[in-house]
Amino acid sequence: MKYAFMQAHRAEFGVRAMCRVLRIHVSGFYAWLKEPLSRRAQDDARQTALIRQAWSDSGKVYGYRKLADDLRDQGEQVSENRVARLASLAGIIAQIGYKRRPGRYGGKPAVVASNTLDRQFEVDAPDKSPVDFEIRQQKLNEAGV
Repeated sequence: MKYAFMQAHRAEFGVRAMCRVLRIHVSGFYAWLKEPLSRRAQDDARQTALIRQAWSDSGKVYGYRKLADDLRDQGEQVSENRVARLASLAGIIAQIGYKRRPGRYGGKPAVVASNTLDRQFEVDAPDKSPVDFEIRQQKLNEAGV
């Protein structure tokens, strides 16, 4: 980033002055001029294009594992970790499942069932419902009292 800025402003300022202000070495700038991208960066760009092509060929469904298998089938020597890193940087993600569309699976609205058993859900005081009495009675019977 700094080197690109320096290259853009070489006509306005001296290279040594910009290197001093940006706190970088002059030799680093001239080495960047000879080869702006490292070999690994060039390989990353080439393999990212291959990953993007394999992903679009799969219908944008494949994840990094299957993409790595596809690249290996093409003769590339890549690991799953590298494919995962490049895919993540490129914004390539696997399609996980299928989302349900809202409104397509609707039916009749829920209907509350009538209280045909005449269940009593409201109690005047704690431990005064018939159910509590039955539970206490069962525990006493089990204890042998």
